[in-house]
Amino acid sequence: MIDALPRLYFIANLWTLRNHPSAAEPWSLRRQFQAIQEAGFDGVNCAATPEVAGLLKEFAFQFSGGFDCAQESQFGPLIAAQMDAGAATINVQLAHHNTPAEEAIRLTLRLMEEADRQKANVHLEAHRDTCTETPEKAYAIADGFRKATGKLLRMNLDYSHFAVVKHLAAADFSRRLLDRPELLQNGNLTHLRPFNGHHCQVPVTDGHGNLTTEVRDYLAFVEDVFRCWLAGARPGNELWVVPEMGPVSSGYGISTWPAPWEDAIVLKDELQKVWNKALGR
Repeated sequence: MIDALPRLYFIANLWTLRNHPSAAEPWSLRRQFQAIQEAGFDGVNCAATPEVAGLLKEFAFQFSGGFDCAQESQFGPLIAAQMDAGAATINVQLAHHNTPAEEAIRLTLRLMEEADRQKANVHLEAHRDTCTETPEKAYAIADGFRKATGKLLRMNLDYSHFAVVKHLAAADFSRRLLDRPELLQNGNLTHLRPFNGHHCQVPVTDGHGNLTTEVRDYLAFVEDVFRCWLAGARPGNELWVVPEMGPVSSGYGISTWPAPWEDAIVLKDELQKVWNKALGR
């Protein structure tokens, strides 16, 4: 019997741990898994490899797989690789920024057909430099998918990308970003990277252990995200959340900010508080 209260899973993105604690002496993959376990995460998010698959079993972690792809011939093998490693959710960054809408819809239809064939919980991510880089492009794909299938598209709505594209003020986050609630409610995977309208990532802490003003603004938006999801279908009665902080080497993190991994741990704990508030606990 399913618990009436939905379950929140915190998934650490291995990308956040790139070059941690330093580029000169980065942690091994095993040490990364140990740190994720010590921090209280439920699992990891990355692309599947044999080494990852082995460590997932050893640490008894949940797994959110992922890949980026523009070739439909690769959909089957890439999904299979994630599923073989035990993926319960799969995040996909699809095609390119200049992929025509009709082609993007066609690729999405093929991707989701393959996902259904393999019984894979695939989510199409809203992400810059892909076919979903703007709300208009992403929603056109979702609408085309529904027209062709009669079904809602499963999406990972990483709102940090849309906020920057639309240059939003914090006061407008919920009004402008939660304008397609059915798409958020239809999935059970979301990447929660703190942002504002000028930066796709903002620091969680100020270097002295205090939350930044920017992340406080962001957490108010996350409460609305959680409330929106909770008001919907609650697929699987669980929500997989990735408190995603990009490393300095990716350009998301800045060298003068606190370490992305340390900020991700703080972010996880703050998201739990917001989740509890949204549940009325």
